[in-house]
Amino acid sequence: MGSGTAELVDLLVLLGMGAVIPLGLTLIDEPGLARVRRLWPLAAVPGALSLWLPRGGLATGCAALYALGTLALAAHAPVRLARTRSLAPREIAVLTALATPSVAGLALVAERSGHELLGFDLDILALTVPHFHYAGFTAALVAGLVCRAAPESAAARWAALSVPLGTLLVLAGYFVDDWAELAGAVVLTTGMWLVGLLTWRDLRTRTADRPAAVLLGTASAVLAATMLLALWWALGEASGIPHPTLTWMAATHGVGNALGFALCSLLAWRRLARPQAPTARLPHPKEALR
Repeated sequence: MGSGTAELVDLLVLLGMGAVIPLGLTLIDEPGLARVRRLWPLAAVPGALSLWLPRGGLATGCAALYALGTLALAAHAPVRLARTRSLAPREIAVLTALATPSVAGLALVAERSGHELLGFDLDILALTVPHFHYAGFTAALVAGLVCRAAPESAAARWAALSVPLGTLLVLAGYFVDDWAELAGAVVLTTGMWLVGLLTWRDLRTRTADRPAAVLLGTASAVLAATMLLALWWALGEASGIPHPTLTWMAATHGVGNALGFALCSLLAWRRLARPQAPTARLPHPKEALR
């Protein structure tokens, strides 16, 4: 990656660390998770600092503190599973949201130390960090919220399953080949397009909170374009057809998913979490992922 692309990726990671994950955690009702939310700055601040330090011991130490925060978050996944004893689609989605930031944390430690973890070059590790903040944490969380808001919808249940499955298949594709990664991208894109469709067609029209409806509509529209770009890039990597460069993908797919999808979606659901939020037949997000 060029220096400009690397700086853009770092900014997207900063947004994920400092805003996206804290916002998302407010939408998960899990005993004990409030402590993680309160202490999250103790992980996010050194994590952010690691991005601006030169590779080496100090940057690695700061990244390790962030990784510990993501592991503390991941530790709530088995605790939640033991408490709920449920593998309903929406539960699979929230368990994925809790667990996947730890992949980003591990990749950050390796990249900041200059270590090509499992043979992956440093650019791939750097891109893995934002991927598991947005495709891992945020996409799974929003898919779970949409599934709970439309419990009778088979499409919503499939979205809540296919987003986690697609994310894991993309990760597995790193170890297999570009065609396996393409298969993961197809599954993930299908799930995300379903999330966008359901949000636009059903959820956006069921809330009387105008700003929330605009944010939900924006997130849906952005997904239609950004996930098409993801498919194009994955197909190009597998087949060799012309496709966007990583620089172009960071500036379009990356920025669009971070600002247009992740931030807009979480801000909308956060508005709906307010007791005074005017809603019509839309479940309170705290109830959605209880």
